[in-house]
Formats: sequence, structure tokens, C-alpha cells
Amino acid sequence: MEPVQIIFILIYLLTILLSATKIVPLSVAAMIGALLTAFFGLTNNQFGYDKALGFIDIRLIFLLLGVMIVVEVAERSGLFRFGALYAVKVSRGNPSVLFVSICVTSAAVSMFLSDPTAMLLIAAAMATITKLLRYDPVPYFISAMIMINLGGTSTLIGSVSNMIIGLKAGISFTAFIGYLAICEAALWGITIFVLYMFFKSRLGEKKELPEYNPWESVEDKKLFYRSILILLLMIGLFLALDNLGVGAEAVALGCAILALALSGSDPAEIFKKLDWETIFFIAGFMFLVGGLGSTEILKDLSTQLFQTVGQSQLGATMTTLWASGLASSAVSNIAIALTFSPIISSGVSGLSSAAVWSALVLGTNLGGATTPLSGAVIMMGIGALKREGISLSFTEFTKVGLITSLIQLGFASFYLIVRFNLWV
Repeated sequence: MEPVQIIFILIYLLTILLSATKIVPLSVAAMIGALLTAFFGLTNNQFGYDKALGFIDIRLIFLLLGVMIVVEVAERSGLFRFGALYAVKVSRGNPSVLFVSICVTSAAVSMFLSDPTAMLLIAAAMATITKLLRYDPVPYFISAMIMINLGGTSTLIGSVSNMIIGLKAGISFTAFIGYLAICEAALWGITIFVLYMFFKSRLGEKKELPEYNPWESVEDKKLFYRSILILLLMIGLFLALDNLGVGAEAVALGCAILALALSGSDPAEIFKKLDWETIFFIAGFMFLVGGLGSTEILKDLSTQLFQTVGQSQLGATMTTLWASGLASSAVSNIAIALTFSPIISSGVSGLSSAAVWSALVLGTNLGGATTPLSGAVIMMGIGALKREGISLSFTEFTKVGLITSLIQLGFASFYLIVRFNLWV
């Protein structure tokens, strides 16, 4: 191994260490890695300035910004809070129905919202309801964290890691759904059942819900209806991408501009609420991975990985699923998606790329709720519980997270084998 390759590996490991230990914020860790990559890459003539500018995929940044703006406008309208409160109202005070309702709502909301935003909205609704009914909030909060992480696995915009993988693999919005929607639906049912059996004895007794009208949570009715229209338009255009001749980022930005124009809000206020932490983390980490790729390390790793499994479709798919799933339990799934994407892109020649890419999508998503360190949504959920005066230990969450993640990855393995005929 050449000295410059060792330097870049050390920079990558340092960035992962800083990200995992939270010594500095995720965005700062990624930018430190990007800065070191730029310095050593340019001074060692590993790459030129013009090539370095191409390390960041501007299409992904535009896609993220567009979706974030549309979602922020919709959130301001009260659309997502309305859905959460309505789902709780449907339970009529039955703890079992309430539990299932919260699980389904958590997963459904996260299909369109970023996971941290979905956690904030669901946590607010759960804290209110569990207080009013004097239920133990722990089962509801833990289950919501796990379902928010699971939600959106089957859509291109369901998570940041999905956007990264979808753009790198060239998978359309409709193809994404076609590959993974059935698996997602089955995983929702399986996970809710497992969580219900785990927490059944702690859900509480049936109580009468206080009278409240979810519609009262909507302050701007006009913006509410406009937000629904814009979301439906964006999803419809994503579904029609194959016939439009433009990329997903163009649709997202177009709908974002429309949302800003129709919202009547100060754009500066909307821009303040965007998840810039994620944007800068992705940009910095993309630059880091781009520099790492320029040393041929990722290509060599890809070659070794796929030589190990030979031309076995089953071996390549299962290796990708479990390696990315286990890695995502300890490191941000965004980092895992950015790292694995170029490896798989170089190594799937001669194999069914759809199966391997689908495995990466499932692995990065399903491994993200194994421990309290797996992702931001878990830490935010634990923080919300702490604000309610309840301390959730590492062991208590991991006991549930590990079981559900292993079951999810196990079912995903079975699904991929059946869906892509991997036993042949």
C-alpha cells in the first residue's frame, strides 16, 4: 500500500471516529475530513483542483434542498401534526390501537419528513397523549424511534441514504418503489408485531381520551391545502420522471420554488429551519470519499470484496446487506451509503445490480436503530424522554433495537432471495 493511500485511510478513520464519538458535530467532523483530504491530495498531486470540485455531487445537494424546503412549508401548515393527532384520536383510548396507530403514523410521516423532524413531531404528540392518559411513555417512544427509522425505506426521498444510493445507482422513483415497496409493507407489519409483543404488558389500561379536534392544530387552512397539493404534485412528478427527461433534483427544486411562492412566508425564515447540518455533513463526506476514491483504494476494495464472493449473486447481495446493516448500527447510515456506493458501483459488473443496490438500501436503513448511537433520531427520542423526566439506558434500548434489527435484516435476506431469484 502506498504512503498516500495510508494517509487517506487515516483521514477517513479519523472522520468516522469524530462522527461516532460526537467529539465535534457531524458536519464539523466531515468538513475536517474534507479539509485534510484537500490539503494532502493537492500537495501530493493526487488530484487537481478542477477534479476536486467534482467530488461533490451537486444533484444530490439540490435534491436534498428541494425536498427540505417543500417539507418545511408543509410542516408550517400543520399538515404532519394534524396527521399525528388524528391517528391518536382514532385509537379512542385503547392502548393497543393507540400503540399501532403511533407506529404506523411514525413510519408514514418519516416517508416525507427527515427522521429528526418526524421524531420531533411524533414526540410532541406522544408526550401530550401519554401524560393525559398516564401511560408509560417508554414503549411508545422506543417503538416510534424504530418505526421512524424504518419508514420511507421504499421511496427515493424516504431518507438521505436512499437519495444518495438512488442517484449513484441511477434508480428511478418508480423503480425504487417496485424493488422495495412489498418488503417495506411486510417489515412494517413484522416490526409492529414484534414491538407489540415486547411491550404488551406495559401499554396500560383503556381510558377515555379528552375531547379535542385535530383540525384546531391547523392555524393556516389555506396553506394546509396548498401544502397537500404541492406534496401530491411532487410525488406525481417523481412517478413520471421516466417520461419527463429531467432529474429528480429538477423536480424537487421546481416544487420548492412553487412552495416558497405559495406559502406567503418569509423565505429567510424557512431557510433558517432547513437541516444545514445534514447538508454540510454530506458535502464534506462526499469530498472525503471522492478523495479516497482517487487513490484507487475503493476500487481495490471493491475488487477484493466481489472476488471473495466470486460471481455469486447471492453472496454479493447478502454480503452487502449485512455488512452495511452492521456498519450502520455504529456509524451514520449517510456515511455508510456514501462509502459503499462507489464500492458497489465498481464491483457489480456481471451481476444483477438491482439486487445489490436494493441490499444496500435495506442495510443502511435497517441497521440505523440498533443502539442509541446508531443515528440522530434515536438520540433525539432518548432526549425527548429525558425532558419528560425518564432516563432510558443504553441496555434497555439496545435490547429492543438489536432484536428488531436482526429480525428485519433476516426478513430482508429472505425477501431479496425471493424477489431477485437469488437461489438460481
